Amino acid sequence: MKTGAAGRGRLFFTVVFAAAFLCAAGVYGQSNFSRGEELFMLNKPGEALAFLENAVADDPAHVRAFLYLGIVYQQLGRVDEAIAAYRKILPRGGGETARIAYNLGNAYYSRGNIVFADQFYSQAIETDPACAPAYLNRANARVKNGSLREALSDYEMYLTLEPRSPKRPQIEKLAAFIREEFAAEERRRLLAEEAARAEAERKQRLLEEVSSSLQAAADESRGLSAGAEDVQGYEGEFELE
Repeated sequence: MKTGAAGRGRLFFTVVFAAAFLCAAGVYGQSNFSRGEELFMLNKPGEALAFLENAVADDPAHVRAFLYLGIVYQQLGRVDEAIAAYRKILPRGGGETARIAYNLGNAYYSRGNIVFADQFYSQAIETDPACAPAYLNRANARVKNGSLREALSDYEMYLTLEPRSPKRPQIEKLAAFIREEFAAEERRRLLAEEAARAEAERKQRLLEEVSSSLQAAADESRGLSAGAEDVQGYEGEFELE
Protein backbone atom coordinates (compact mmCIF):
# COMPACT_ATOMS: atom_id res chain seq x y z
CA MET A 1 0.00 0.00 0.00
CA LYS A 2 2.78 2.41 0.83
CA THR A 3 4.45 1.78 -2.49
CA GLY A 4 1.17 2.40 -4.31
CA ALA A 5 0.63 5.67 -2.44
CA ALA A 6 4.13 6.83 -3.31
CA GLY A 7 3.56 5.96 -6.94
CA ARG A 8 0.31 7.86 -6.99
CA GLY A 9 2.06 10.85 -5.41
CA ARG A 10 4.75 10.84 -8.07
CA LEU A 11 2.14 10.48 -10.80
CA PHE A 12 0.12 13.41 -9.41
CA PHE A 13 3.26 15.58 -9.25
CA THR A 14 4.18 14.66 -12.83
CA VAL A 15 0.69 15.49 -14.11
CA VAL A 16 0.60 18.84 -12.30
CA PHE A 17 4.10 19.75 -13.51
CA ALA A 18 3.27 18.78 -17.09
CA ALA A 19 0.04 20.75 -17.01
CA ALA A 20 1.83 23.80 -15.61
CA PHE A 21 4.53 23.50 -18.26
CA LEU A 22 2.02 23.22 -21.10
CA CYS A 23 0.00 26.11 -19.74
CA ALA A 24 3.10 28.29 -19.49
CA ALA A 25 4.15 27.34 -23.01
CA GLY A 26 0.68 28.10 -24.33
CA VAL A 27 0.53 31.63 -22.93
CA TYR A 28 4.22 32.55 -23.19
CA GLY A 29 3.67 35.26 -25.83
CA GLN A 30 0.73 36.73 -23.97
CA SER A 31 2.76 36.75 -20.75
CA ASN A 32 5.46 38.75 -22.51
CA PHE A 33 2.88 41.24 -23.70
CA SER A 34 1.12 41.43 -20.35
CA ARG A 35 4.35 42.11 -18.51
CA GLY A 36 5.55 44.51 -21.17
CA GLU A 37 2.22 46.35 -21.11
CA GLU A 38 2.34 46.56 -17.31
CA LEU A 39 5.82 48.07 -17.34
CA PHE A 40 4.86 50.36 -20.21
CA MET A 41 1.91 51.69 -18.23
CA LEU A 42 4.22 52.25 -15.28
CA ASN A 43 6.38 54.42 -17.58
CA LYS A 44 9.33 52.05 -17.44
CA PRO A 45 10.27 51.83 -21.13
CA GLY A 46 13.71 50.36 -20.50
CA GLU A 47 12.24 47.45 -18.57
CA ALA A 48 9.27 47.00 -20.91
CA LEU A 49 11.42 46.84 -24.05
CA ALA A 50 12.57 43.21 -23.90
CA PHE A 51 9.11 41.91 -23.07
CA LEU A 52 7.50 43.82 -25.94
CA GLU A 53 10.20 42.72 -28.38
CA ASN A 54 9.54 39.12 -27.33
CA ALA A 55 5.80 39.67 -27.68
CA VAL A 56 6.05 40.84 -31.30
CA ALA A 57 8.50 38.04 -32.08
CA ASP A 58 6.02 35.51 -30.70
CA ASP A 59 3.05 37.11 -32.48
CA PRO A 60 3.96 39.26 -35.51
CA ALA A 61 0.29 40.28 -35.85
CA HIS A 62 -0.04 41.65 -32.30
CA VAL A 63 -1.06 45.21 -33.13
CA ARG A 64 -0.97 46.67 -29.63
CA ALA A 65 2.38 45.07 -28.87
CA PHE A 66 3.85 46.79 -31.93
CA LEU A 67 2.17 50.06 -30.98
CA TYR A 68 3.63 49.98 -27.46
CA LEU A 69 6.99 48.86 -28.79
CA GLY A 70 7.10 51.82 -31.19
CA ILE A 71 6.30 54.22 -28.37
CA VAL A 72 8.98 52.65 -26.16
CA TYR A 73 11.54 53.01 -28.95
CA GLN A 74 10.61 56.69 -29.27
CA GLN A 75 10.91 57.19 -25.52
CA LEU A 76 14.37 55.64 -25.66
CA GLY A 77 15.41 57.85 -28.59
CA ARG A 78 15.50 54.96 -31.07
CA VAL A 79 13.36 56.73 -33.63
CA ASP A 80 14.34 54.70 -36.70
CA GLU A 81 13.35 51.49 -34.92
CA ALA A 82 10.08 53.11 -33.87
CA ILE A 83 9.36 54.00 -37.51
CA ALA A 84 10.12 50.43 -38.60
CA ALA A 85 7.80 48.99 -35.93
CA TYR A 86 4.94 51.33 -36.82
CA ARG A 87 5.27 50.80 -40.57
CA LYS A 88 5.37 47.03 -40.13
CA ILE A 89 2.05 46.90 -38.31
CA LEU A 90 0.23 49.86 -39.91
CA PRO A 91 -1.38 47.81 -42.73
CA ARG A 92 -2.95 45.57 -40.05
CA GLY A 93 -3.76 48.40 -37.67
CA GLY A 94 -7.51 47.92 -37.61
CA GLY A 95 -8.96 49.97 -34.77
CA GLU A 96 -5.47 51.26 -33.88
CA THR A 97 -4.69 52.59 -37.37
CA ALA A 98 -5.23 56.25 -36.45
CA ARG A 99 -2.99 56.00 -33.37
CA ILE A 100 -0.25 54.17 -35.28
CA ALA A 101 -0.35 56.67 -38.17
CA TYR A 102 -0.33 59.58 -35.72
CA ASN A 103 2.69 58.20 -33.84
CA LEU A 104 4.41 57.53 -37.15
CA GLY A 105 3.82 61.16 -38.10
CA ASN A 106 5.40 62.22 -34.81
CA ALA A 107 8.41 60.01 -35.43
CA TYR A 108 8.98 61.49 -38.87
CA TYR A 109 8.43 65.01 -37.55
CA SER A 110 11.16 64.45 -34.93
CA ARG A 111 13.42 63.36 -37.78
CA GLY A 112 12.69 66.59 -39.67
CA ASN A 113 10.89 64.75 -42.46
CA ILE A 114 7.92 67.12 -42.73
CA VAL A 115 6.54 65.60 -45.93
CA PHE A 116 6.12 62.14 -44.38
CA ALA A 117 4.92 63.66 -41.11
CA ASP A 118 2.13 65.48 -42.98
CA GLN A 119 1.30 62.29 -44.89
CA PHE A 120 0.80 60.15 -41.79
CA TYR A 121 -1.01 62.85 -39.81
CA SER A 122 -3.38 63.04 -42.78
CA GLN A 123 -3.83 59.27 -42.71
CA ALA A 124 -4.68 59.45 -39.01
CA ILE A 125 -7.28 62.14 -39.74
CA GLU A 126 -8.76 60.19 -42.65
CA THR A 127 -9.10 57.16 -40.40
CA ASP A 128 -10.44 59.14 -37.45
CA PRO A 129 -11.71 62.65 -38.34
CA ALA A 130 -12.04 63.41 -34.61
CA CYS A 131 -8.33 62.81 -33.92
CA ALA A 132 -7.65 66.30 -32.55
CA PRO A 133 -3.88 65.87 -31.89
CA ALA A 134 -3.35 64.92 -35.53
CA TYR A 135 -4.86 68.25 -36.65
CA LEU A 136 -2.64 70.15 -34.22
CA ASN A 137 0.57 68.41 -35.24
CA ARG A 138 -0.27 68.55 -38.93
CA ALA A 139 -0.79 72.30 -38.50
CA ASN A 140 2.66 72.56 -36.92
CA ALA A 141 4.15 70.58 -39.79
CA ARG A 142 2.45 72.84 -42.32
CA VAL A 143 3.76 75.96 -40.62
CA LYS A 144 7.24 74.52 -41.07
CA ASN A 145 6.78 73.96 -44.80
CA GLY A 146 5.13 77.36 -45.29
CA SER A 147 1.57 76.14 -45.97
CA LEU A 148 0.04 78.76 -43.68
CA ARG A 149 -3.53 78.69 -44.99
CA GLU A 150 -3.76 74.92 -44.51
CA ALA A 151 -2.11 75.24 -41.10
CA LEU A 152 -4.65 77.85 -40.00
CA SER A 153 -7.50 75.56 -41.05
CA ASP A 154 -6.01 72.71 -38.98
CA TYR A 155 -5.54 74.94 -35.92
CA GLU A 156 -9.16 76.03 -36.15
CA MET A 157 -10.34 72.42 -36.45
CA TYR A 158 -8.25 71.42 -33.45
CA LEU A 159 -9.83 74.16 -31.33
CA THR A 160 -13.27 73.08 -32.52
CA LEU A 161 -12.56 69.54 -31.34
CA GLU A 162 -10.74 70.63 -28.17
CA PRO A 163 -12.35 73.94 -27.13
CA ARG A 164 -10.93 73.71 -23.60
CA SER A 165 -7.40 72.84 -24.64
CA PRO A 166 -4.76 74.41 -22.36
CA LYS A 167 -2.88 75.24 -25.57
CA ARG A 168 -5.74 77.44 -26.79
CA PRO A 169 -4.12 80.81 -25.90
CA GLN A 170 -0.93 79.91 -27.77
CA ILE A 171 -2.83 78.60 -30.77
CA GLU A 172 -5.07 81.66 -30.92
CA LYS A 173 -2.03 83.92 -30.75
CA LEU A 174 -0.34 82.00 -33.56
CA ALA A 175 -3.56 81.98 -35.61
CA ALA A 176 -3.89 85.76 -35.18
CA PHE A 177 -0.30 86.18 -36.37
CA ILE A 178 -0.99 84.03 -39.43
CA ARG A 179 -4.13 86.05 -40.22
CA GLU A 180 -2.11 89.26 -39.91
CA GLU A 181 0.40 87.80 -42.34
CA PHE A 182 -2.45 87.11 -44.75
CA ALA A 183 -3.68 90.69 -44.33
CA ALA A 184 -0.18 92.07 -44.89
CA GLU A 185 0.21 89.85 -47.94
CA GLU A 186 -3.11 91.12 -49.30
CA ARG A 187 -2.03 94.73 -48.70
CA ARG A 188 1.23 94.08 -50.50
CA ARG A 189 -0.65 92.48 -53.37
CA LEU A 190 -3.03 95.43 -53.68
CA LEU A 191 -0.17 97.93 -53.52
CA ALA A 192 1.73 95.97 -56.15
CA GLU A 193 -1.35 95.89 -58.39
CA GLU A 194 -1.87 99.62 -57.92
CA ALA A 195 1.77 100.33 -58.70
CA ALA A 196 1.62 98.09 -61.76
CA ARG A 197 -1.55 99.81 -62.92
CA ALA A 198 -0.01 103.27 -62.41
CA GLU A 199 3.09 102.21 -64.33
CA ALA A 200 0.98 100.81 -67.14
CA GLU A 201 -0.99 104.06 -67.32
CA ARG A 202 2.25 106.10 -67.36
CA LYS A 203 3.62 104.00 -70.20
CA GLN A 204 0.34 104.33 -72.09
CA ARG A 205 0.41 108.13 -71.73
CA LEU A 206 4.01 108.18 -72.90
CA LEU A 207 3.16 106.05 -75.92
CA GLU A 208 0.21 108.28 -76.73
CA GLU A 209 2.37 111.41 -76.42
CA VAL A 210 5.07 109.97 -78.65
CA SER A 211 2.46 108.75 -81.12
CA SER A 212 0.80 112.17 -81.22
CA SER A 213 4.16 113.85 -81.72
CA LEU A 214 4.98 111.54 -84.61
CA GLN A 215 1.56 112.19 -86.14
CA ALA A 216 2.12 115.96 -85.98
CA ALA A 217 5.56 115.57 -87.58
CA ALA A 218 4.03 113.50 -90.36
CA ASP A 219 1.40 116.17 -91.02
CA GLU A 220 4.09 118.87 -91.20
CA SER A 221 6.10 116.74 -93.61
CA ARG A 222 3.13 116.36 -95.93
CA GLY A 223 2.57 120.18 -95.88
CA LEU A 224 6.17 120.86 -96.89
CA SER A 225 5.99 118.37 -99.75
CA ALA A 226 2.85 120.01 -101.17
CA GLY A 227 4.52 123.43 -101.21
CA ALA A 228 7.64 122.11 -102.95
CA GLU A 229 5.63 121.00 -105.96
CA ASP A 230 5.02 124.72 -106.91
CA VAL A 231 8.71 125.62 -106.98
CA GLN A 232 9.94 126.25 -110.61
CA GLY A 233 13.13 124.65 -111.74
CA TYR A 234 16.08 126.76 -112.95
CA GLU A 235 17.49 125.46 -116.17
CA GLY A 236 19.94 128.20 -117.11
CA GLU A 237 23.57 128.51 -116.13
CA PHE A 238 24.30 130.05 -112.82
CA GLU A 239 27.21 132.49 -112.78
CA LEU A 240 28.70 134.51 -110.09
CA GLU A 241 29.41 138.11 -111.08
